[in-house]
Amino acid sequence: MTAETTAVATLGGGCFWCTEAAFEQLAGVVSVRPGYMGGVDPAPTYEKVCGGATGHAEVVQIAFDPAKIDFRTLLTAFFAIHDPTTPNRQGHDVGTQYRSAIFHHDETQRELAQALIGELDAQGLWSAPIVTEVVPATTFHVAEDYHHGYFRRNPWQGYCQAVVAPKALKIRHLFADRLAV
Repeated sequence: MTAETTAVATLGGGCFWCTEAAFEQLAGVVSVRPGYMGGVDPAPTYEKVCGGATGHAEVVQIAFDPAKIDFRTLLTAFFAIHDPTTPNRQGHDVGTQYRSAIFHHDETQRELAQALIGELDAQGLWSAPIVTEVVPATTFHVAEDYHHGYFRRNPWQGYCQAVVAPKALKIRHLFADRLAV
């Protein structure tokens, strides 16, 4: 597979350990990298981002093969694994770094994201409206090495058991026909 046949999606849905663990299970996903986007600090670190002053969101950048999985399916999975109605929080994780955000890489992604948000809001799946930001992608800052594959390497860690594992399992149930082998 070449760069010409790979597309990119950048999504912020709370802790990037959760989103990485969920998306890397899907067939057609080539890679999932945790990182930071949407802030002002030119050199964000986990400690700075967690402090809330950089303006960055914890995100995953997903390289995917659009012939095997499309952007809309990725967004459907995204909305299935986090609460898009809570501004600047996911569960006990609170702060702008945990905001729900779709960082679009082109006009088509922006249009698809906004259309899906409208459809989901109209379905009334949540008791509050979706507050997910749909904003242009900016510089992606790759997270520190110890964040990559965190759930795979630490499945018995408390946070992983309580928060990450249920989201990964939800993807396995909802997208059973779309899982990588």
